[in-house]
Amino acid sequence: MKELALNGGPKAIAGALPTFRNASGRSLGAEEIEQLTEVINSGSLSFLSGEKTKEFERNFAELFGAKQAVSVSSGTAALHTAVTYLNPEPGDEIIVTPITDMGSIIPVLAQLAIPVFVDVDPETQNMDPAKLEAAITPRTKAIIVTHIYGNPADMDAIMAVAKRHNLFVIEDCAQAHLATYKGHLCGTLGHLGCFSFQQSKHMTTGDGGMVIANEDERFGRELRQCSDKGWPRSKGGRDHQFLAPNYHMTELQAAVGIAQLRKLEGMVEARRQSAFYLSELLTGSGANPTKILPDTKGTFFFYTFRVDPSKLTVPTSDFVKALVAEGIDCFLGYPGRIPIYRYPVVKDALTFGTSGFPFTLPNARKGEDYSQPICPVAEKACVETVCIWWNERFGREHVEQIGSAIRKVMDAYRA
Repeated sequence: MKELALNGGPKAIAGALPTFRNASGRSLGAEEIEQLTEVINSGSLSFLSGEKTKEFERNFAELFGAKQAVSVSSGTAALHTAVTYLNPEPGDEIIVTPITDMGSIIPVLAQLAIPVFVDVDPETQNMDPAKLEAAITPRTKAIIVTHIYGNPADMDAIMAVAKRHNLFVIEDCAQAHLATYKGHLCGTLGHLGCFSFQQSKHMTTGDGGMVIANEDERFGRELRQCSDKGWPRSKGGRDHQFLAPNYHMTELQAAVGIAQLRKLEGMVEARRQSAFYLSELLTGSGANPTKILPDTKGTFFFYTFRVDPSKLTVPTSDFVKALVAEGIDCFLGYPGRIPIYRYPVVKDALTFGTSGFPFTLPNARKGEDYSQPICPVAEKACVETVCIWWNERFGREHVEQIGSAIRKVMDAYRA
């Protein structure tokens, strides 16, 4: 047996793998520079006077078959725009998953709504539709469905529950660019779709986001105004209609987005093929890839797998340390080693000053103890799931080295 790098042995991965953190793992080049040069030469860096933001929105809407696309400054901003459009009353409830980024929860809290956490399916780690109904109360306003790791959630079952209870559905597609569910693109199955273009995503503008929809004014406000200070600009003047943030995308971000969008299909397919190859290499190793539902296509924001702790001679955290020492850019548990409801911001209601709002609002649901394992499946997933940062520049030789490193560590620590 080869000695682990953690113990002084040679690393399984020679040199550095491509990474999303720099050009080695990102498809950025002449096309983006050309678009950016046009913006700089125009002297118009704002959407107010430029044309790139409008072009990017048109192109994105066309790709997804949406009536409109609203560009924003981040994926969190996209979700906040969606929740602002929903216009919940303080103390209303929005169902969320405990395995997601904090960017899915901030918009709920920012609008003084209560996040209600529904446990995940043990195999897909997406929201479990079978547990949805029990979480619904008369105060429930919406469901935010996160397609975690780029794998589509069970949207037929979720939408059926939403329809029965007249709930609005927001799809969080930050990790699921071009993922498909039964032939339909994620982001087009619910009422609104939200995307992120942060550095690590399938396509990037550094930071940035998009909201897509086939509707408007359901809740008495226009979607675009929900990221633009409630300002009906087409009317002229400064007649602000309601409280809303300012989440404009710049022309510089949009310029990069135009070029990246043209490459998106190829970048996503490259992620898929390299991930499929790793799954093939890991067959029988004891590393079990996260399940992707039948008749869906995942897009591998992360490559994730689970290891049965009883099959290891060390804690899973030590297993992951050994993988990192071998040269794999990975970590244990998403969003961390605890579900998101046990973060201090939620658990200790560290929100608006010392008020504890929205959790302490007189009409808010009471009795939820976020220090307890209210979502036991998610709790288990967070300490058993290995998340490998994935990107479109992984070639077969990189994947083979990753596979060898995982097998090396598995063999060293196999019970």
